[in-house]
Amino acid sequence: MAAEDLPSEFDVVILGTGLAESVVSAALSRVGQRVLHVDRRSYYAADWASFTFNGLLTWIQEQKERQTDEVKDWSSLVEEGEELIHLSNSDPASIKNIQVFCFTSEEDEEEVACATPPNTTEEEKSGAEEESTETESAGSKPEEGGPREKEGEEEEEEEEEEQTQVSKEQEEEPEDHKPHNQSEPPKKRISYSQLLKEGRRFNIDLVSKLMFSRGSLVDLLIKSNVSRYAEFKNVTRILTYRQGKVEQVPCSRADVFASRQLSVVEKRKLMRFLTSCVEETEEQSAFNGRPYLEFLQKQNLGDNLQHFLLHSIAMVTEDTPTEQGLASTREFLRCLGRYGNTPFLFPVYGLGEIPQCFCRMSAVFGGIYCLRHSVNCLLVDKETNRCKGVIDSRGQRISCNHFVVEEGFVGTDRKTMATPTRSVSRAVLITDGSVLPSDSEQQVSMVTIPPTAAGCPAVRMVELCSSTMTCMPGTCLVHLTCQSAGSAYEDLSPVVTKMFHTSESEDKGDRPSALWCFYFNMADGSALQDQDHDLPSNVFMCSGPDGGLSHEYAIKQAESIFNKILPDEDFCPPAPNPEDIIYDGDAAAAGDGEIQDENTQEGNNEDDENQEQKTLDEDKSCEENQVEIQNEQEEPNKEN
Repeated sequence: MAAEDLPSEFDVVILGTGLAESVVSAALSRVGQRVLHVDRRSYYAADWASFTFNGLLTWIQEQKERQTDEVKDWSSLVEEGEELIHLSNSDPASIKNIQVFCFTSEEDEEEVACATPPNTTEEEKSGAEEESTETESAGSKPEEGGPREKEGEEEEEEEEEEQTQVSKEQEEEPEDHKPHNQSEPPKKRISYSQLLKEGRRFNIDLVSKLMFSRGSLVDLLIKSNVSRYAEFKNVTRILTYRQGKVEQVPCSRADVFASRQLSVVEKRKLMRFLTSCVEETEEQSAFNGRPYLEFLQKQNLGDNLQHFLLHSIAMVTEDTPTEQGLASTREFLRCLGRYGNTPFLFPVYGLGEIPQCFCRMSAVFGGIYCLRHSVNCLLVDKETNRCKGVIDSRGQRISCNHFVVEEGFVGTDRKTMATPTRSVSRAVLITDGSVLPSDSEQQVSMVTIPPTAAGCPAVRMVELCSSTMTCMPGTCLVHLTCQSAGSAYEDLSPVVTKMFHTSESEDKGDRPSALWCFYFNMADGSALQDQDHDLPSNVFMCSGPDGGLSHEYAIKQAESIFNKILPDEDFCPPAPNPEDIIYDGDAAAAGDGEIQDENTQEGNNEDDENQEQKTLDEDKSCEENQVEIQNEQEEPNKEN
């Protein structure tokens, strides 16, 4: 919508299109509020955004050339009894220490030679023999009557002998190598120019998170019907890095019993422990305040199981209190089995789709969107200390009852106390293969890398395949995340060098190669405190992404803001299906309209009952599965 066409009055004005702001916008529009949603950026989702490869390169360049807009004088628009609060006149500086490395060549490289020699013509053979003769006998010439001057019969006999020799070598070759040599074409190393050419196939997230299958975001997507705007994939594997190897972590009952890494005794111990974690016991309470590792050691689980439980299931550190470790373990187990063998989902086309889905819902219910547009000042009533309106970047005065703003747009002069800033170290890699190859190339993996030394942070790695529509076929998109101890390069480059082959690696081994790498530090949004800012009572701040794996913090923040604005309204009620909506002009006569309304209402009630029954059946089925798992877990215990 053009800026000149903006109405002069709204119920709520929102600046910033991050996840929390987008959810607030959708929730308010859904219940009838007039919402103006603006962002000075040219794209949706702010720090939650996804970019194509070429788009990301442009964004990186813009970050390095960030400019501050000129501060304009809007005092002529201020009425008596009002004062101005100026907002930041530049993009939020939430991302720093950007470093980019390219480990592949600029142009296409020659094909890598296969293990089985390809069939060559006589001219190619003669050239190879002539070259080898020149190498072995420096300065000597090949004898006359070489391969090119042989009679036709001799050439045919040699060709038959060579083909026979090749077939014998293929027959004697191990089974594991046959499919690779016979079915796979010669592999080309992907060049930088190819990444640019296929750049639109990439969707690279600035933030790396996963969706817990029973988390608040999934529940909200289902409740609000926003889930119909996106598609999702299961995270297929939970992996961990231990003793220099990447191993798969058995999560579900099927994975535990199928695991070759665990002995029969370890499988029984693990199942017994997971069963005992479901409910709190006095034994667990006795370890409150003590390290979770100490509690695991008390269970006589062994180093192998302790590692899996601590780093890959609970996803905590050795110093984490027992009550917190057990809570994380229960959350992991609670989310198992709803949509697959792991607790996690990932949206197709990247996490940047989620804020845009909520923006789409807001627009459907009347929200007005304007990118490359901003709010420069707030108009505050001196007596009530409430925001009466805003002045946008075009100098238009817009009245509003509430104002929601991304934290980065609030100037430092509004901070009442200095709070220590926390940040998250991030790395994004494009690689030519998976850290744990398998029969299927369409694996979505969550990998935990424990701290390499005392004081070092644990690193979370998410590896995405091309079926998620985030990278081109033949590559993987890898996200690394940890709490910052220094710059992102200092924190994560040792992990990248250890897990992938780069120019800094000592030996290639069996690791995949990193083709391109992007390091940066991002502000940790969980440090936001509203009371630390001097703002009007009807102005609410939303933080950027936090360092956690889930979306819980952003969703709770959005719900809290909505309840402060409209405490008596339902948060994100279900949106009706398009086919269920009846417009006023559809009924020709009033009587017909009443009949249609009644039938529609009755049909809607039936649909609601069916949906409610379906949900109850699903929950009951899930509970039955849990009971079944528990019963089967108890059987080995009885045998013991």
